[in-house]
Amino acid sequence: QVQLVESGGGSVQAGGSLSLSCAASGRTFTYYTMGWFRQAPGKEREFVAHIVWNSGTTSYASSVKGRFTILRGNVKNTVYLQMNSLKPEDTAVYYCAVRAPGALDFSSWGQGTQVTVSS
Repeated sequence: QVQLVESGGGSVQAGGSLSLSCAASGRTFTYYTMGWFRQAPGKEREFVAHIVWNSGTTSYASSVKGRFTILRGNVKNTVYLQMNSLKPEDTAVYYCAVRAPGALDFSSWGQGTQVTVSS
């Protein structure tokens, strides 16, 4: 069974930085896509970024491109989201998720970690 555990959330002032991490376990993720999503109060969950584990190919939402970086960690099955130049509108619960090769949807999700950016 796939398990995803996020950490690294917190509170920061606008313009600051935070780094989130996601530790995945339960299977080999070589050809999986690992992604970050977020959900702000009263809003739908939205895509933030993803990385294809074996190739390192990345994709970002336009709202975070140039400010956020998704990285594969040196620790096995760990992915990071480095968030710079944070804005109040980045405030949300951030979720890590995985998508199997060939699948359309992300099927396993972490419990989420809160990120709060104050102005």
